[in-house]
Amino acid sequence: MRYWEDFEPGRVETFGAYTVTEDEIVAFGRAYDPLPFHVDPEAAADGPYGGLTAPGLLTCAIFMRILVDNVLSQSASMGSPGVDSVRWPRPVFAGDTLSVRQETVEARVLNSRPELGLVKNRFTVLNQDGEAVAELASNALFRRRTAPA
Repeated sequence: MRYWEDFEPGRVETFGAYTVTEDEIVAFGRAYDPLPFHVDPEAAADGPYGGLTAPGLLTCAIFMRILVDNVLSQSASMGSPGVDSVRWPRPVFAGDTLSVRQETVEARVLNSRPELGLVKNRFTVLNQDGEAVAELASNALFRRRTAPA
């Protein structure tokens, strides 16, 4: 179990492996972002990216799945007060295998709730070639292992 004390500023780790399928790109695109380059492989071939690409929010959902499976499900997570930024510097294509690099930027105790700590992380979602396909700056709350009485 990971607690607030286990998130050391400067620590970098990489984890996960999730292969994106054409079916999930098209299904997500049809439901939430029905642009031709997300839902129609033939139209996407002539589109701006030369092929079918995952919507950015699907990339974020996959990021979250990887994060939960590899970190949050084994931690004293108390949720998140928000994401400060998100960018998609490169498209995600069917067949790409994604992993996540997490860098802990800051960890501090909450003055208003000393039993909790806030962790600021910088996440980079990488494809199989090590290229960044998403970058997120995020905040998370974790219980402290040894909270004041």
